[in-house]
Parts: sequence; C-alpha cells; structure tokens
Amino acid sequence: MVLDAFTKVIAQADSRGEYLSDNQIDALLALVKDGNKRVDIVNRISSNASTIVANAARELFAEQPQLIAPGGNAYTSRRAAACLRDLEIILRYVTYAIFAGDASVLDDRALNGLRETYLALGTPGASVAVGIQKLKEASIAIANDPNNITRGDCSNLIAELSGYFDRAAAAVA
Repeated sequence: MVLDAFTKVIAQADSRGEYLSDNQIDALLALVKDGNKRVDIVNRISSNASTIVANAARELFAEQPQLIAPGGNAYTSRRAAACLRDLEIILRYVTYAIFAGDASVLDDRALNGLRETYLALGTPGASVAVGIQKLKEASIAIANDPNNITRGDCSNLIAELSGYFDRAAAAVA
C-alpha cells in the first residue's frame, strides 16, 4: 500500500501508540510550506515530459549507438518505442514522488522488480540507468529555472528530486 507522507507519519506514530513528535510535525509543516514549489516542479516536468524523454533517449543513443544498431536492444522502432515508454513511466512516477514527498509510490509502482524484468529481457540496466540520469539532468534544469515559479529556496526540493532519479537509476543498474 502506498501512503503519502502524512499518512505514513501518522501510521508510524499510531503503531507505537505515540503522539507526533516535534520533529515529525516540523517535517510535515515543511512539506506543506513547500507545497506550491512542489506543484510548480511537477507542472514544469509534466508539461515538458515528452521533450525530456525524447531528448534523454536521443542523448543516450548518441552516446551508446550500439543500442540502436542491428542487434541492439533498441534496434527497430518497436524496441526504441519501448525504451521511450519505460523512461516516460519512470519520469511520471518521479513526479508522483516529488508531489507526495515520498518515494514509496515510485518504489511500489515502478521500481520493484524492474531490474529482474530487464535481466529476463536482456535489457542492459546500465544503459537504462544512463537514460534515467539524462532525465534527471533535464528535469532539474527545468525545475531550477527561476522564471514563473514560486519564489524561495528550492535546494532541498531539487536534492529530493535528484534523489528520486538516483534511486530509479540504482534500481535498474
């Protein structure tokens, strides 16, 4: 079961029969305070998702042309489309995680068992991880653009976003 940050903190306190601690309350208040910034980041990534994914794949294939050469894992338009689809799914779940402030949706719905699936299909996980890093770079560049975004320090949110991409890359490598 996927839980948002609030539900998770409450469930943990309830299982111990305790009230929420000051640290837990402060962490949840910070999540609320950063809410508009989270929405801005999600909107920016979501509205640019097709470009982010296409550019990540283009860069990946330029760096690793053997993937699209005859016999490569992304050779034929069907296989290349599957690669784009997988990158898009990972990007989408990263946006869910940043919105919720919780990686469990990313882990539970996208990453659990993904490495095993790629191994079974003969998909090079290291190449997928490079593609995810390309998604990360483009997403952070878009999220860090100061134009038309809620003002304030976003360094913690950018670090959190970066962590979700790193988590996804590690899960497939």
